[in-house]
Amino acid sequence: MANQHRYCSRQGYVSAFLFLSAIVNTVSAVTLYSIPEEMEEGSVVANLASDLGLDVKTLNKRKMRVDVVGNKKYLDINKDTGELIILERIDREFLCPLKTATSCFLRLDAAIENPIRMFNIEVEITDINDNAPHFRRGTMHLDISESTSVGERFSLNNAADPDVGTNSVKNYNLGENEHFSIEIQTGRDGTKFADLILKKALDREKQAVHNLILTAVDGGVPTRTGTASIIVRVLDVNDNAPSFDKDKYVIEVMENSPIGSLVIKLNATDLDEGSNSDIVYSYSLYTSERTQQMFNLNPENGEIRVREMINYEDFKIYEMEVIASDKGPNSLSGQCRLTIQVTDMNDNHPEISIKSFQSPVKENVPLDTVIAVVSVSDKDSGDNGVVDLHIPDNMPFKLRESSDNYYELVVSEPLDREKVPEYDVTFTVTDRGSPPLSDNETMTLELLDVNDNVPQFPQSFYTIRVMENNAPGALLSSLTAFDPDLHENQYLVYFILEKEIANTSMSMLFSINPENGNLYALKTFDYEIEKEFLFHIEARDSGSPPLSSNVTVHIIIVDQNDNAPVIVSPWRAHGSVVEEKIPRSTDKGSLVAKVIALDTDSVHNSRITYQFLQVTDATLFSLDQYNGEIRTMRMFSYRDPRHQRLVVIAKDNGQPALSATVTIKLSTVETAVKAYSDLTEVPLEYDIFSDLNLYLVIGLGSVSFLLLITILVTIVLKCQKPKASKAAPPCRNSVLSERNSTIADSTLVSNDAYWYSLFLAETRKGKLVVRQPVPKGSRYIVSSLPRGTGLTDTSDSAASTLQVWEYIYLAYVTQTYTLNIHQFHS
Repeated sequence: MANQHRYCSRQGYVSAFLFLSAIVNTVSAVTLYSIPEEMEEGSVVANLASDLGLDVKTLNKRKMRVDVVGNKKYLDINKDTGELIILERIDREFLCPLKTATSCFLRLDAAIENPIRMFNIEVEITDINDNAPHFRRGTMHLDISESTSVGERFSLNNAADPDVGTNSVKNYNLGENEHFSIEIQTGRDGTKFADLILKKALDREKQAVHNLILTAVDGGVPTRTGTASIIVRVLDVNDNAPSFDKDKYVIEVMENSPIGSLVIKLNATDLDEGSNSDIVYSYSLYTSERTQQMFNLNPENGEIRVREMINYEDFKIYEMEVIASDKGPNSLSGQCRLTIQVTDMNDNHPEISIKSFQSPVKENVPLDTVIAVVSVSDKDSGDNGVVDLHIPDNMPFKLRESSDNYYELVVSEPLDREKVPEYDVTFTVTDRGSPPLSDNETMTLELLDVNDNVPQFPQSFYTIRVMENNAPGALLSSLTAFDPDLHENQYLVYFILEKEIANTSMSMLFSINPENGNLYALKTFDYEIEKEFLFHIEARDSGSPPLSSNVTVHIIIVDQNDNAPVIVSPWRAHGSVVEEKIPRSTDKGSLVAKVIALDTDSVHNSRITYQFLQVTDATLFSLDQYNGEIRTMRMFSYRDPRHQRLVVIAKDNGQPALSATVTIKLSTVETAVKAYSDLTEVPLEYDIFSDLNLYLVIGLGSVSFLLLITILVTIVLKCQKPKASKAAPPCRNSVLSERNSTIADSTLVSNDAYWYSLFLAETRKGKLVVRQPVPKGSRYIVSSLPRGTGLTDTSDSAASTLQVWEYIYLAYVTQTYTLNIHQFHS
């Protein structure tokens, strides 16, 4: 027999014992190995081929195999190396569940062929400390009487550990306490168990339950532990006598106390539990019969109540002794003494009498005015006959003593009926007896109203928004005031304080219901004419003298989108088409025309955008949606038609949007056309020039006469200079249509009060910019000046002078037109 030692991958080494006996033809001797449980899968037990004397290279050829006898295949041989390896973790407690088995083996058969040989292999599985002790019951309950003697033993459940040998349970520990300890015992099979021993007497009244922790410890390295809870309930014995809160009580009882009234409730306590703590109360033999007749003792709850009427003149003091006994097997008892003192009673109530009382009174009654006269009395003597009279503290009155036991009620603070319309004055008289007796009398004082409050509006300033085009008679708002006075002093009448705006009285524009303050509009308002009104409304009561107050009302007219845009440039007769001519050589990006529209609505509603409604060729022209400029997107080609039709729509920003359209017919010519622009004035309303008054005609004639003289003077000056050379051809980018050559240089600027027309007149040195305000309320006119007309250099000065005079003329005509049109509409 030979012993060999092999190392494994997890434990570090494996002891192998080879027991070799006689060699037979096919069966060899038993080979023994020893390994610990729980080795890793793939761990090497030993080199089986080497131990059996086999050539590793022939293992595959000789078909070597290993079979586990009667168990799962935990082990197998690596035919490449000849090593015996672990296929699955081995749990010794599962493989050999009986703790009585000191050894645990796995038996294997190894076989090879050519020639056939059999080998017997035994692998001993040794135990490791992989299981902690555990108790079958995690909590153990014990009931121990508090009279149990010291040294008494109590058996406890032992802990179990599936490990064997030194890895099983070796010791028990008990958590620290002053009443119990443990003693460890060893059974015949070596099992360890513990007994609980009482080492100090128990007292339930001090501690009724003891919680202990029992710990089981095994002998492995490292050690493992398991715990269980021990709950010890201490059983009661009757070892405590009942006791009262006090040994002696002194109680005062008023004479004439009602029968059945409670004198005192005695309370005795017993620290025991159950029947040992149930208490019964009784009189002792030392309590007199008279006392027991006067007072009743309840044996269950210890209440002492009055049994008969108590009279101070019969007995002033009663003494008694009460016993409290428990209901334990050996009854224990305690006692106390009581002294009951009878107190004389104040049994006569004071009286009060109202001699005079004035009601109602005006709320403006002067201070110190006498409202009532009261007298008081009490039939008792001493302190029981002394009385005090008082009224509530939160009232504007005070009591003033006029003579012995006579009092006057006078006004001490100003009265206000609107805050408190009436007072319930309670006169209370109280004597100084013990306990004091009292009586009271309540009188109601009513206050009469005086007109001392002005009407009050909820707000000092009202802002009312009214949509224009309202219906006449529409309700705008309800301006209701409040007057806290009564009757005629609170009846209110509403007025509009007269105020004229533009020679128009407010009462012509608005009306107010004098009874309820409803404010109405008497006319239809137009935001474009009137934007706001500011006036006052007065509320006046019907008192004497009447009081009034007023409130400011701000009416804001809210704009509606009720005015459509008006095309003011290019000008055309109503319904006609604007015809323009432009050279075919016009460059890309050149200004062809500019559409200008005006809207008399508010800024939000009058914001105008432009877009093409129809266009002959969408690739030829572009339209700026904000300023209305129409420009070429490319140069004209020979394929483009000579006539282009553009329909432009101008839409405002209102809801719903309103719009106007203009149709422009563009004709292309082969040569540049002389650019000029007519004076164009387009009012917002049609057919008004046919009705201009005589003053407009005279004004225009005068100005035209002055212009004619200016032109003649200019011609004379021009004739005195050398003849002009041939006119230079105009630049492509400066050529516009005949009617709209200067629209690009005209701009309209608007705000709430003014509209501006900017006129540009070109001179040789540059552009002359003039801004002319148009008066508020006037109609809108767009005036244009012609650009340079291609004159010779020698005539530039004269042309500039002419253009400046033309501008002055146009500006004057524009202003005259505008003012007269405004007067005409007015």
